[in-house]
Amino acid sequence: MKYLHEQDYYTVTPAEAYKILAQNKVPKKHKKLVMVTFDDGYENNYTAAYPLLKKYHIHATIGLITSKVDTQGMLTLKQVKEMKKSKWVSFVSHTQNHQELNRLDEAGQREEMQASRTWLKQDLHQKPDLLVYPVGRYNEVSPKVAKESGYKLDLTTKPGLANAEQGLYELHRQRVVPDMTQEVFAKLLQP
Repeated sequence: MKYLHEQDYYTVTPAEAYKILAQNKVPKKHKKLVMVTFDDGYENNYTAAYPLLKKYHIHATIGLITSKVDTQGMLTLKQVKEMKKSKWVSFVSHTQNHQELNRLDEAGQREEMQASRTWLKQDLHQKPDLLVYPVGRYNEVSPKVAKESGYKLDLTTKPGLANAEQGLYELHRQRVVPDMTQEVFAKLLQP
């Protein structure tokens, strides 16, 4: 987070990512853009990451497993609401139960996606437009089901920088691991 701040990266929200990728509306005053994402909604997103996000003015997007909110080791609804209110964190769908979508039929995928989207609408009073595929896995019907369920963007775990040529429902991401050096991290951000 410190590196992104010092290097003057602008951290985009899901809504901004959609405008950039679907409408080519890139914020003019910002030259370096990145979307910071966390998967699952672990409690350490609040205890460890959230203080750094505020300190360095970094916006992050958390893919929330909605059935895991208020369970051991995961974010509480109170923490989620506090972070959302701060404007430094957006919450998006990581499905209801974190089942690998490529192992589910179309109806099962639809249930996972729609139940999560409904929870985000009811409990966080927001219109969730972004879906993070659990474990990055999906199949040929997943993008169709996501679109029909109301999502505008989907993130995979395919390595690489996201771009519109990948399609809005199969966007790539760079994986950051705990022991990664700053030098390796910096290289991940290069086109």
